[in-house]
Amino acid sequence: MATETVAKPRTSARVHVQKFGTFLSGMIMPNIGAFIAWGLITALFIEKGWIPVPELGGFGTNAAGKPNTGLVGPMITYLLPLLIAYTGGRMVYDVRGGVVGAIGTMGVIIGAGIPMFIGAMIMGPLGGWTMKKIDSLWDGKIRPGFEMLVNNFSAGIWGAILALLGFYGIAPLVSAFSTGAGNVVQFLVNNGLLPLTSIFIEPAKVLFLNNAINHGVLTPLGIQQSLDQGKSILFLLEANPGPGLGLLLAYMFFGKGAAKASAPGAAIIHFLGGIHEIYFPYVLMRPLLILATIAGGMTGIATLAITNSGLVAPSAPGSIFAVLAQTSRDSYLGVILAVLLATAVSFLVASVILKTTKHSDEVDLNDATSRMEQMKGKKSSVASTLTGAGAAAGAGGVGVLAGPVRNIVFACDAGMGSSAMGASVLRNKIKAAGFPDVKVTNASIANLNDTYDVVVTHQDLTERAKPATSSAVHYSVDNFMNSPRYDEIVDLVRESNTEGSTATEGPDAGAGTPGGASASGAARGPAAGAAAAGTAAVGGSETEASGAGTGEILARESVVLNGSATTRDAAIDEAGRLLLARGAVDEDYVRAMHEREQSVSTYMGSFLAIPHGTNAAKDHIRKSAVSVIRYPDGIDWNGKQVKFVVGVAGINNEHLHILSSIAKVFTNKEQVARLEAATSEDEILELFGKVNA
Repeated sequence: MATETVAKPRTSARVHVQKFGTFLSGMIMPNIGAFIAWGLITALFIEKGWIPVPELGGFGTNAAGKPNTGLVGPMITYLLPLLIAYTGGRMVYDVRGGVVGAIGTMGVIIGAGIPMFIGAMIMGPLGGWTMKKIDSLWDGKIRPGFEMLVNNFSAGIWGAILALLGFYGIAPLVSAFSTGAGNVVQFLVNNGLLPLTSIFIEPAKVLFLNNAINHGVLTPLGIQQSLDQGKSILFLLEANPGPGLGLLLAYMFFGKGAAKASAPGAAIIHFLGGIHEIYFPYVLMRPLLILATIAGGMTGIATLAITNSGLVAPSAPGSIFAVLAQTSRDSYLGVILAVLLATAVSFLVASVILKTTKHSDEVDLNDATSRMEQMKGKKSSVASTLTGAGAAAGAGGVGVLAGPVRNIVFACDAGMGSSAMGASVLRNKIKAAGFPDVKVTNASIANLNDTYDVVVTHQDLTERAKPATSSAVHYSVDNFMNSPRYDEIVDLVRESNTEGSTATEGPDAGAGTPGGASASGAARGPAAGAAAAGTAAVGGSETEASGAGTGEILARESVVLNGSATTRDAAIDEAGRLLLARGAVDEDYVRAMHEREQSVSTYMGSFLAIPHGTNAAKDHIRKSAVSVIRYPDGIDWNGKQVKFVVGVAGINNEHLHILSSIAKVFTNKEQVARLEAATSEDEILELFGKVNA
């Protein structure tokens, strides 16, 4: 009997297709608003629209006898492809990549003379990627003062070359592909074979491969067909909400347990909200039910083909409201029938399956939801509707983690002080647990995006962080130095990263994040700064480390052994005056330190507070500096006893190595005791210097 001893690989062909589909949809989805705007203008103002207006619809001639340009043609020919190209280039290499990608796409547009959506989806990322590679050739080699000159001219020259390449090379190839794909679709329509596409589309939706099909192929082809015919059936091949609605209705009548109880809410989210993924777990509980959605999809497509109906623009999300808003003027009857009949057929087939097979829905709904999120590769924003986990997640608890933990971010208001301290503490804990490849960074709330696996915030900031990081696991802490939540996070990392290989993705692990090198560099900057400081000290002498780590930022005159303040606000003023005396900040920064304290406490735990300015106050910092004040008797800090106040002002993350050192000191009880017993400023400087070494 064979025994399986090899761990199952974490990636597969399906996962790679998912990532490709996600990348394609990442170019289309941010611009759906522009597609909707074009669809509404088309439906209203073209010659066969609801309100024909020659000047807007682009038909007829003006008073001078010249043809009206209108909005419809230029928007679909230039605006939409250029938006897609810019978005694609920006995903690869931030704004610089977006600009170069858009320039190259203009050559494709002019060379083809038709809307170039597929060309834009090729040229945009290509422009961003090639520009990134070119910049890497002279990265760090440009003489100071010439950076802007080199950057602007290199982007302009390469953009011009790409435009020529697009005009002479890419445009003919994409035109030929578009023509061939259009002929295939027309062949399927003419021979009544288009409904058979549901055999592939419906299972692909459940496996999260729909983005590769819908946004990668159907939407570009549908736009071209809509331009030629005023509408396209292709927009409803995947977006029809009927098959999913029929399935959920069957569960409402014939399901059991949790599945039956949650089906009504899921149906509302699916049909009215357009979030189709809500019904995927119901299919995964009983894979045979995929036959119901296939039958419903085929019925809907056949109805559209028979009635010659379609939409004028993509429907995203697949809500009935979005579908009706984009329906062609002559297609309302056909589109409504397609949705109703698809619902009815899916309901009938699903009902038969539910009534004739035995299964425990209540047991498997949570498992099916977890499998759905694993296939999706991230936490579902609507899964809590099915599992009832919303309350726990809302409280800052652990949600569903679909894969290993790679990126953890600490977020605070400014992304400068408390978050950097917390990141340093947790980074050391995770490294000690044997997972040095897990990146722990810090950022301001305003700079968060949904690319992190775990987000740690002060309990007063969690609700602000959640909207921008909806797919992450959130942890709320009340102090950043020694929160018990850190051990929970380490356990989460150990649990999610131990199975199989924990191999890191290397230096380019952040390349998939929006912005490419620039964005990922910003995200990794704080961690890199702290790590670099520690690395720089290794191999040097203790004196060198102390001088490099504290001589410039933490000076002897900025250390006070016996502070005179007796209240929190007075202590902030005292720390701020030391920064002022160093010429590091102006008066506005000290006022911003008080503003920061009013919004969220800077108490860190272990008798430590680190007052610092708000994110908006960074312009009031002249140079990086840190002040340290000891209060032997302690002062009240919002109900917490504080004996050490560290004022922080930093430019370009220069202060992070000091914060890392402070974090190491204050997580060690013996070191804190030595600080309390210190009799001179030099002892404190020496202690921080030893930590840096």
